[in-house]
Amino acid sequence: MPKKAIVLLADGFEDVEAVTPIDYLSRAGVEVTAASITENLTVTSRWGRIRITACAALADLVKQNDNSWDAVILPGGIPGAVNLAASKETGALLTETAAAGKLVCAICASPALVLAPLGLIKGKRFTCYPGLEEKVTGSIWSDDRVVTDGNIITSRAAGTAGEWSIAIINKLIDKASADKITETVLL
Repeated sequence: MPKKAIVLLADGFEDVEAVTPIDYLSRAGVEVTAASITENLTVTSRWGRIRITACAALADLVKQNDNSWDAVILPGGIPGAVNLAASKETGALLTETAAAGKLVCAICASPALVLAPLGLIKGKRFTCYPGLEEKVTGSIWSDDRVVTDGNIITSRAAGTAGEWSIAIINKLIDKASADKITETVLL
C-alpha cells in the first residue's frame, strides 16, 4: 500500500516550497493530497503568480475522519505560515500526527510560526528561515539546510525545498527511493 502525505495549503504559501514536495513525493509513488485549510479550494501563492486548486478542504477531510496520512507537510511563506498557524484544524492535525509518531515536515517560516507554538519541536533540533529561530525557545536551532529529529523534518527556505523533499522521501519510504528521485531530477 503506498504511503500517503497531505500538503496543507494556505493563501500566501511559498511557491517552490509547496510544489516541490507535491512533485517529488508523487514521483516516488507517494499518494499526495493537496488540501486547502479553508473551504476555498483555490489557494494563491505568496507572490500571486501561482494558484493551486487543492484536492480537498481540510475541514472536509476532518469531517470524514480521514487521519490516514503518513506525513503532514507545511510549506512556508508569509502570510502562508501565519495562516496555517491560525487554523485550528491544522493545529489539531499536526498534534495528532506527531503524537502518532508520523512525519511532520515544515519549511521556512512554518517551523517557528506553526510547529513551535504547538510544542512540536520542544527539545528537538530544527531549522527555519534565518532570523525566525529567535522566536523559538526550548528547542535546538541548527543552520543546516535540512534537519531531521525523530519524526520532525524541517528546512530553511525555497532554496532547500528539493533537499527537504528528498529527506521526506528517505524517511517516509527509503534511501533507495530518495536516491532515485535525486538522480531523476538532477538534484
